[in-house]
Amino acid sequence: MRLSLLDRSRTRAGSPEGAALRHTVERAVAAERLGYERFWVAEHHGVPGIASGSPAVLLAAIGARTAGIRLGSGGVMLPNHQPLVVAEQFLMLAGLYPDRIDLGLGRSLGFTPPVRRALRRSGQEPDTFADDVAELRAYLESTAPVTARPAADGAVPLFVLATGRGTEVAARLGLPVVLGGPVLSAPELEDVLAAYRRDFRPHRGSRPHVTVSLDVLVADTDSEARELALPEVWAMVRSRRTGVFDVLEPVPAIRGRRWDDQDADRVERGLAAVTAGSPATVRRRLEQLAERTGADELLASGATFDRAALAASDAALAALR
Repeated sequence: MRLSLLDRSRTRAGSPEGAALRHTVERAVAAERLGYERFWVAEHHGVPGIASGSPAVLLAAIGARTAGIRLGSGGVMLPNHQPLVVAEQFLMLAGLYPDRIDLGLGRSLGFTPPVRRALRRSGQEPDTFADDVAELRAYLESTAPVTARPAADGAVPLFVLATGRGTEVAARLGLPVVLGGPVLSAPELEDVLAAYRRDFRPHRGSRPHVTVSLDVLVADTDSEARELALPEVWAMVRSRRTGVFDVLEPVPAIRGRRWDDQDADRVERGLAAVTAGSPATVRRRLEQLAERTGADELLASGATFDRAALAASDAALAALR
């Protein structure tokens, strides 16, 4: 599988939120040096633990610091935007950084009712995702009634982040699909992928392309890697109680807290879901995933409080190629 990185610009205890964006740029520079295929960023709104609300803005900054690595969104949440505006943003990026820009599209409406209201979404709107993707593609390909500017010199590849019916949309439109989260552990995963490949309708010569996105962290030993995974898992566990996905905390601070049985159980299940371990352990688990899915690409999305350990993890993962 090709190896790529997704960075969500996680905020950290004791640091300004804006520092998370600078850290993302620095990680992208390192990812290019390590030979990663792509570096993607995210869109989240009103989340204390994530600083990235505008992928296009962040990608412009990353493009200015890198030379060849592909850059993209994992993803732009299309229900929050007009397709023409998204097309213009990514055509501008493609004009600045030719043949380097990807556009991953998701359909999340925001985590909480206040965020959805701020985005002018009630959650009751009809599902127009497939039509919006098709409209956006027409702008990118200059086949729509309105020509988005700047006109593209080359293609801006689209990717569908698959949740729910996402694989069906991707197959019908002839687009690559990105699978992550619970869908990767679902017993019907093989059936979903078989249907995607069977029902794929090529568009301008496109072929089925499957990317799997999962949290991956590599350390010298399995136990060390599990500790690296703890800050992200803990943030998710706490969000189940508080409704707030918060900043990453250092491991000693987390271990020093009082956990009840429910917290402990959720932490253990969360750690089990992360692909965290020594190089040999991670290689074995990724080979098993590749065999199960036939995936073309891995989009690794691990995060931890210790930035030096995260950089070492990125280097160790790249070395597994």
